[in-house]
Amino acid sequence: MPYEYLTPLLNNQSSKIVLLVMDGLGGLPLERDGLTELETAATPHLDALAAEGCLGQTIPIRPGVTPGSGPAHLALFGYDPLVYDIGRGVLESVGVGLEIRRGDVAARGNFCTLDGNGLISDRRAGRISTAEALPVVEKMKTIKIPGVDIEVKHVKEYRFAVVFRGEGLEADLADTDPQATGKAPLPVVAHRTPSERAAQLFNQWVAEVQRVLADEPKANGVTLRGFATDPGLPSYQDVYGLRAACVAVYPMYKGVAQLVGMDVIDFEGETPADEFAAVARIWNDYDFIFIHIKKTDSMGEDGNFAGKVKVIEGVDEALPALLDLKPDVLMVTGDHSTPAKLRAHSWHPVPFLLWAPASHRPDLQVSYGERACARGGLGTFLAQEAMSLALAHALRMNKYGA
Repeated sequence: MPYEYLTPLLNNQSSKIVLLVMDGLGGLPLERDGLTELETAATPHLDALAAEGCLGQTIPIRPGVTPGSGPAHLALFGYDPLVYDIGRGVLESVGVGLEIRRGDVAARGNFCTLDGNGLISDRRAGRISTAEALPVVEKMKTIKIPGVDIEVKHVKEYRFAVVFRGEGLEADLADTDPQATGKAPLPVVAHRTPSERAAQLFNQWVAEVQRVLADEPKANGVTLRGFATDPGLPSYQDVYGLRAACVAVYPMYKGVAQLVGMDVIDFEGETPADEFAAVARIWNDYDFIFIHIKKTDSMGEDGNFAGKVKVIEGVDEALPALLDLKPDVLMVTGDHSTPAKLRAHSWHPVPFLLWAPASHRPDLQVSYGERACARGGLGTFLAQEAMSLALAHALRMNKYGA
């Protein structure tokens, strides 16, 4: 683990580190000789940082492995995602304030639309609004299953989180989303014998949910994914000696930040400008601030190339407010690639920008994009090594050895 050798090297240097993550930032050209979303976007401020700083590209998990958002963020935070396996259920649940204890089983849920034959006609229930989803969640809260305590909480739009608490529960369970329309939701299946009791209880609950929601026009079914329990992660304070904060809109990213000991900051609004204003408000209280931008990923998954370009441009437009705070180290990257061309996460390397005026070594690149990053001075490296780069450039580490 990176922190096992980093922690003894830490010093008391006072410096500020910012990690700005545009979720799913990496992309692909739509045409053979075209540009990616990031290369297409008009990003004068990011290009200026690239010209002054240094570029590279990260591998979120290992070469050729397509990551989920949870492990990809853990890697950026310096935790080996192959060692610490966190299901999305825990991330969503913690992000909306549900307590997860050892032995609990949490899952992320999606509302879906089922046709008269019980087949999925819409995997996201028409992307129902939060206002539409809240009364549906209240119906689900009325369901009781003998032998287990159940907590359900709305997350955002068509998403919810559910936690089972009881004796003899194991989280090694298969997702129930068939990842396609025209198919029925899959049953909850135990991967191992100790998880069979949890599978049985979840299947009972899902059957009751579909009965209770049968008259809903859109959200009349559910799928579950990311079954997990508390992984017991070491905290950021213990590992890096940093007072760390998270500024994010979506609960899942608040969840993964909380699991590593970051304080989650409440703020109004959802735009990059709103997030940067929140950073300014807490600037004097923290050494490390993680900022998460979600909609780059959403646009990529929707296949909306132009929409993803626009989100990137919006971040760039708001960036001066963040730069005015004068961070000692600014890292701008993504957790993974989500090319609009593929409409999904992918295994492609992720653009990475490091700007640390007092300590970075400039390379020859003058713009922020995939091809420039592939030629950048930082080279290609595992995402879990980003934190050692950040600490070094913040002058927070002493020499290793005599």
